[in-house]
Amino acid sequence: MSFFAHHIFCCSNRRESGHTRGCCAEKNADELRDYMKTRIKALGIEKTRVNNAGCLDRCELGPCIVIYPDNIWYSAKTKSDIDEIISSHLQNGKIVERLKLP
Repeated sequence: MSFFAHHIFCCSNRRESGHTRGCCAEKNADELRDYMKTRIKALGIEKTRVNNAGCLDRCELGPCIVIYPDNIWYSAKTKSDIDEIISSHLQNGKIVERLKLP
């Protein structure tokens, strides 16, 4: 049994302005990660850790989030997206297909 039920990595990689691949940081990744951490704590979701990550190498699709041990990758662009991931995936075990990365 793992220490965490869910371990969530949120990319906050920053590239130079105008880079062809873009970066998650310029897409509000830090604010969304902080929001996710705050909501998970407020909802009392236990055994879940949200971590900052360097580049997850899917910059064009970001902001990118990966949830382990499920190995599910998401692109969450708004606080509503984060709320849906928390409610559906973390609380109810249902993958949010519309936000899932291929």
